Amino acid sequence: MTLPSDAASPTAPRSTGTGPGRAVGRTEPGTSAAPAAPATSAGLDRGVLGTGDIVFFVVAAAAPLTVMAGVAPFAIAFGGIGTPVAYLATGVILALFAVGFTAMTAHIRNAGAFYAYVTRGLGRAAGLGAALLAVLSYNAIQIGMYGAFGFFAHTTATDLLGLDVPWPVWALLGVAAVWFLGYRSINLGAKVLGALLIAETGILLVLAVAVLVRGGAHGLSLSSFAPHNVFSGGMGGVLGLSFAAFIGFEATAIYREEAREPHRTVPRATYAAIAFLGLFYTFITWMIVQAFGATEAVATATADPAGMFFTAMTDYVGAWATDVQRVLIVTSLLAALLAFHNTITRYGYALATEQAAPAALGRIHPRHGSPWIGGIAQSVLAAVAVVVAALIGADPYNQFFLWVNSPGVVGILVLQALAGLAVFAFFRRNRAAAESAGVFRTVVAPVAATVLLCGATALVVWRLDLFTAAGPEVNWPLVAIVPVVFLAGVGIALRLRARRPEVYARLGTTEVDAG
Repeated sequence: MTLPSDAASPTAPRSTGTGPGRAVGRTEPGTSAAPAAPATSAGLDRGVLGTGDIVFFVVAAAAPLTVMAGVAPFAIAFGGIGTPVAYLATGVILALFAVGFTAMTAHIRNAGAFYAYVTRGLGRAAGLGAALLAVLSYNAIQIGMYGAFGFFAHTTATDLLGLDVPWPVWALLGVAAVWFLGYRSINLGAKVLGALLIAETGILLVLAVAVLVRGGAHGLSLSSFAPHNVFSGGMGGVLGLSFAAFIGFEATAIYREEAREPHRTVPRATYAAIAFLGLFYTFITWMIVQAFGATEAVATATADPAGMFFTAMTDYVGAWATDVQRVLIVTSLLAALLAFHNTITRYGYALATEQAAPAALGRIHPRHGSPWIGGIAQSVLAAVAVVVAALIGADPYNQFFLWVNSPGVVGILVLQALAGLAVFAFFRRNRAAAESAGVFRTVVAPVAATVLLCGATALVVWRLDLFTAAGPEVNWPLVAIVPVVFLAGVGIALRLRARRPEVYARLGTTEVDAG
């Protein structure tokens, strides 16, 4: 989840197996089978997450309330009243991506998500490059988000309670809360995220129902879906914002080891997350247009984007709902922080099981079944970043959040495109699997998704100023981080191949379930 640059706020029993997985003889063309991984401590909790639990995790990462209240008005200001179609189109494109992604899921029993898919499709060197980029990207998004959390918590507490606590204190309290929830069992995290997600989506639905009941400002209209409103000059920038609003859904695969019947649960959760986000964003943005009327909506979004949803909430529901909405934006960010924290620690766990990361990151708490050392490491990194930002006087929102967050957004879009290409490459080499899955799932969908995701990445890079509120002197170095990190991962992999071939051979081979 990311906000545009001007979005300032108004005032089951545990598994007792012998290791997190086992290395099997999956090989790249021309390579020998991987040696068995050394035995380690017990793995993550097996079979404790259902489809709904995983959906809560990945949808919470997208922070729907924050995206709608903080991003949708800017999208309307840039793209006009046809903005709802941008969210719908993005959902369709990502559903196309999911077709190939889930087709390959049946052949991936590694919990490394992008790392596993890219390794199997494009080779171990590209896979480790993708792993390093994923770790960097998710950390950038999550750590930068502490700036937004501190900012919104500070302004909300000051305005509603008269409690003037500096933003770094709120941010560090957030780090502590996220660490604790991540340290405890994944079941607890799922319950907390479920409650917070229901609350944040619920308040937006209250607004939408109120607008529907009153018939909007001038009667309900479908003009947002008219072609002349959809294909307006500013829609390119809007599409960039809309793709960023979906970030998080692709992490369904990272919970494979903890999922019940992962070969069914992961695909279902992926489709469900995309469908929910696409339809929810489309409906809510259409409703906010109706709340003001076609002409007035664009004028309001241009003049007061940060206050647009709050004004509508006050007018249609009441001041009490506006106060609740402000509090729920803070909890929305907390939910997203926890979801990304879990994703990061599980990437570290997956890499540690294959000796591609420090072994400590793969240690599992004997009682809670969480990668607790990885959780401590990630939380310490976040806390240090918050302290440094405070010491150098960085603005918590316009600099710490936006600048740190932006390369992560670009990185995740690049990884989605790489995963689409990996799906195509994998099925090209595995003809029997391709014939079983069909041409559409193995060729048409992944190729089309890859091309479209490359276009989405280009749009975000082109209009990165919408995300950073900065010029080329800031934006180009931020973008450059993405290829540099990916190529660094490729270089590390090639070094492993030359100096530690037994570790290189194990990359992407650890299975965490029997399918």
